[in-house]
Amino acid sequence: MVNAPDLSTTYLGIKLDSPVIASSGPLTREVESMLQLEAAGAAAVVLPSLFQEEAEAEEMQAYELSELADGFAEFASAPLPEIDLAKIGPGRHIKLMKDAKDALKIPVFASLNGTNLGGWSRYAAEYQDAGADAMELNLYSVNASPTETSAQIEERYLAVIEAVRKAITIPLAIKVSQHFSSFGNFAARARAAGADGFVLFSGVYGTDINLDTLKLTPAVPLTDSTRIRLPMRWIGILDAQLPKVGLAASSGVHTWQDVLKLLLVGADVACTTSAVLRSGPQAITAMLDGLRTWMTEHEYESVIQLRGSMNLSAVGDPGAYERDVYIKTVTSTPVIL
Repeated sequence: MVNAPDLSTTYLGIKLDSPVIASSGPLTREVESMLQLEAAGAAAVVLPSLFQEEAEAEEMQAYELSELADGFAEFASAPLPEIDLAKIGPGRHIKLMKDAKDALKIPVFASLNGTNLGGWSRYAAEYQDAGADAMELNLYSVNASPTETSAQIEERYLAVIEAVRKAITIPLAIKVSQHFSSFGNFAARARAAGADGFVLFSGVYGTDINLDTLKLTPAVPLTDSTRIRLPMRWIGILDAQLPKVGLAASSGVHTWQDVLKLLLVGADVACTTSAVLRSGPQAITAMLDGLRTWMTEHEYESVIQLRGSMNLSAVGDPGAYERDVYIKTVTSTPVIL
């Protein structure tokens, strides 16, 4: 009898039962749906992001209340009205972390979304106190200022990484967009600033126009498997350049083939959201079943055995990850997918 392959992996120093994680999304907003993800085989879940703006709004509310009290003598001998922190942004997020940790057996990751320094980074410590197993810091922003250079933006990001790193002792992963002119350089500096891993890449968020109302509306399309190509390239490069850093893919993970390709180039885990929104938590079960079948057929005993076997250093052809693929693509006969 052939033993079933071992699907376990290690990400950010955390041992996981499988290489598929449920990314931040609608199904990680409620404990009940997170339990369904766990039952389907998700190795961990990432809670919805606490946005910098939410934290700053809470701090402003508390500050304005304090200012109001200073202006009225009667407050000197009477208690201030209490702010129910559990009903506004940060308190709601911290409570969800506590509830998730009480209910789930798999690791639960917190997510912070902010790109500027500020007191909001203290919530990273509160997440840790609430039981978070790791922190995902999302640096997504639209940098539209004509006076701010790319170097200044990267320095700002690095300062945020350093601030969050100082606030926590749990593992810290940095989720970034694809919009870097020299991502290899930034990744190395982010690692030095305290990042334990990278999540590649943030979703492509855009703006649409409602032609009836002539108002701008958010446009967040679900992904498909073609979106794994850019994370595949960069994971293959970073796994060779920064071999001890945690690597997660977070774009276009829909099938077991997607998961397998990402593992082969060096990903520790593949994160999925769109697939479970389309097909439900069972999409994760299908990914793991397909991965297990392929590994059995190809006589792989474990994920660890195959992981990184096709990264930049393993394939012996830097051009496969760099410019010659581009040249071959644009000069070849197009293939309609």
